[in-house]
Amino acid sequence: MPVDAAIERRIKGAPLSAHLATSVDDRPHVAPVWYGYRDGTLYTLTGGKKLENVRQNPRVSVSIEKADPQSGVDWGVTMLGHATVVDDVDRIAAANRWVYAAYDDYETDGGDAVDADTDPGEPGVDYALLEIEIGSATLQDYD
Repeated sequence: MPVDAAIERRIKGAPLSAHLATSVDDRPHVAPVWYGYRDGTLYTLTGGKKLENVRQNPRVSVSIEKADPQSGVDWGVTMLGHATVVDDVDRIAAANRWVYAAYDDYETDGGDAVDADTDPGEPGVDYALLEIEIGSATLQDYD
């Protein structure tokens, strides 16, 4: 199912956080991620519980919203999709470069974050690229 152009305009290239929801054994896990979007697919690099869950259950949900400190939430997008785990080091490195380019002026909290400086081939680094094919997407404008 193609993603509506109004949704694509909002999420493509926007330096916004998304919330990725995964679930295994009816135990949901939601965590913020940085992302990139191209042609109906959302890309994120992740590890930890998110990656562990997606390896067991590829059905995910993603939410993205844009808020303004003065006026509150401007809009929100909720998407359902199917995540494919990509462990190929070259594809991870390529995604690292273009996904994180939108976030060059931002810093992480230093948690289990994967960023453009993370070397996917480094021993002990357990993360992968998630390619999330969007099955449905809804937009809520808050005027």
